[in-house]
Amino acid sequence: MQLIVADTSPLVYLLLIDHIDILPRLFETVLIPEAVHAELRNPIAPAAIQAWAAAPPPWLEVKRVLNVPEDFLRPLDAGERSAIILALSIHADLVLIDERKGAQAAVDSGLGVTGTLGILQRAARRGLLNLADAFDRLKRTNFRYRQEIMDKLLNEISGQA
Repeated sequence: MQLIVADTSPLVYLLLIDHIDILPRLFETVLIPEAVHAELRNPIAPAAIQAWAAAPPPWLEVKRVLNVPEDFLRPLDAGERSAIILALSIHADLVLIDERKGAQAAVDSGLGVTGTLGILQRAARRGLLNLADAFDRLKRTNFRYRQEIMDKLLNEISGQA
């Protein structure tokens, strides 16, 4: 079984585009630190996200992070810091994180990293979703993306068919 740790944003965007169900199909179990769970339940989060986090599915495990953050992680938010620390402490195979600074800090720590776009591409490769449709849904959210990255991922999937 792969050890997967998620930050807040991939969970939020997969929920918003109705593709959260791909996570257990790709990874079986996803771990999140308590700080990420708290961000998902934050009163400013959309009601659907708060409701989902209030009764998380069985494949999502909330874990306590006891270690003090490393100095190089201080510029990150609590969710990103905790996700990276949890991933390091359990020797995770992959961290799901979108923010550039957080992703870079995870890579610098020796962790494997992918974000929402990478998760969607993995799911499309396994035939779990239509990537163009998923990207269209994502574009209707406040997700920040570079079109050339989406185009590259779509071309890779279409070249695979």
